[in-house]
Amino acid sequence: MTSDDTDDTAGADDVALDPWGSATISDYRALFDEFGIEAFEDVLDGVPTPHSLMRRAIIFGHRDYRRVAAAMRNDEPFAALSGFMPTGDPHIGHKMVFDELIWHQQQGGDAYALIADLEAHSARGLDWAEIDEHAEDYLLSLLALGFDADEGELYRQSTNRELQDLAFELGIEANTSEFEAIYGFGGDTDVSHMQSVVTQMADILYPQLESPKPTVIPVGPDQDPHVRFARDLAERTRYFKVTEAFASVAFDDDERPLVRAAYDARSQYAADTDQPRCTEAADWLAAEPAAADGVDAATAESVVQKLENAGMEPLRPRVRFFDRQATDEAFTALIDEIAGEKRVFEGHVDAFELSAETARDLALAVEVDHGGYGFVPPSSVYHRFMTGLTGGKMSSSEPASHISLLDDPETGADKVAAATTGGRDTAAEQRERGGEPDDCPVYELYAYLLAGDDDALAEEVYAECANGDRLCGGCKEQAADLMAQFLETHQENREAARDVLAELDIDLDSARV
Repeated sequence: MTSDDTDDTAGADDVALDPWGSATISDYRALFDEFGIEAFEDVLDGVPTPHSLMRRAIIFGHRDYRRVAAAMRNDEPFAALSGFMPTGDPHIGHKMVFDELIWHQQQGGDAYALIADLEAHSARGLDWAEIDEHAEDYLLSLLALGFDADEGELYRQSTNRELQDLAFELGIEANTSEFEAIYGFGGDTDVSHMQSVVTQMADILYPQLESPKPTVIPVGPDQDPHVRFARDLAERTRYFKVTEAFASVAFDDDERPLVRAAYDARSQYAADTDQPRCTEAADWLAAEPAAADGVDAATAESVVQKLENAGMEPLRPRVRFFDRQATDEAFTALIDEIAGEKRVFEGHVDAFELSAETARDLALAVEVDHGGYGFVPPSSVYHRFMTGLTGGKMSSSEPASHISLLDDPETGADKVAAATTGGRDTAAEQRERGGEPDDCPVYELYAYLLAGDDDALAEEVYAECANGDRLCGGCKEQAADLMAQFLETHQENREAARDVLAELDIDLDSARV
């Protein structure tokens, strides 16, 4: 969930995602099927005034972003949060995350930015004096780029008591076997490192402490394990689970689609289509293996067995409210609030006249009214990583590979001028064959940063490079000038932001030793 001093991730070659890894992801598409990340282009049309990073497919994927986009369109509450691990200077790779957070704030979202100092100390081993220095630099750059501190919230993990209390409660829902499965932690993992993970889960859910709302976490794909874990914990803290059901017997998430298919096909087997019987559905599924195409054989067998056990009970769709950890008062209130036909059992309630969406809204309202968190599972957007100026990964430990937001303009321009390009070996070959902008760190500077909101400039640079009209020398000269202008303006704005930061309630001098 945090953006640290490197844009380092585990490789897609082995399709592993490690928030503290060191390889780079080369095949983003591999993440879609493996981890359920969806292509951002599928939701782009539903985003009002999308950011240039979205339009240029630098933000390439998402998890459950539709609910955030809907909140934007409907002028409903939503939030955005990102964290920064202060392990080095903020650089142009971090600017991408700053921009995403600020853009969501400008679209009307509640924006939260945090300094992940507990993670930096436990996972990276930084001392507190170094953390304090870097924390100030991150905050100054964020403010200089346009974060509105009056409308948003900035905090440090180590000084936010509400956050730490939430982390303690979430820790009740987590266990060490999950840390091992998700992060590869073992017997030699520091307890403080595990604690910092739970704190990050609390960070992700923190914007919803006052009231539930869609919340987006802009991250690189290496941070997806944090997002998935936070979504799981959000569900576990809920008072009720709402699912589709068809009979008194319970079907799991993998089984319900097959039961739905059997119900939809009732005209093919039911003596009375208004009241298809479970045993009729079981016989039909057993005789029609094509109905279970794409379904695991064990799952299909389980569905048939459960339907047979239900016998002549009618197969009838309904919404089921499971009591996960509701208080007695909340469960009683839920029963009272369900309109229309319902059946009350020990541990769950079936409602026959509610849509799934209405049922979820009702469960959330009852939970919040009775002291529950009511967390909405957090959403996320995933951006590509910038290539280092020398090729390969961008890392703060390799000064030539990145441009720090603290570099003086001349140094930044010199780094651009010395950068690797996607050009050919000679100017003649470049004119004949064209360059390779898709493999060019300098073109990435235009697309990610230097073109700003000017899509035409980014497209012009790409097209001229690809068709051979643009040579690397002139391209780098233009990029170096633009970089110097950006750094000069940014650092002027950083100085102006010092007064704003001084007025905020953020302790930049840690009392820890």
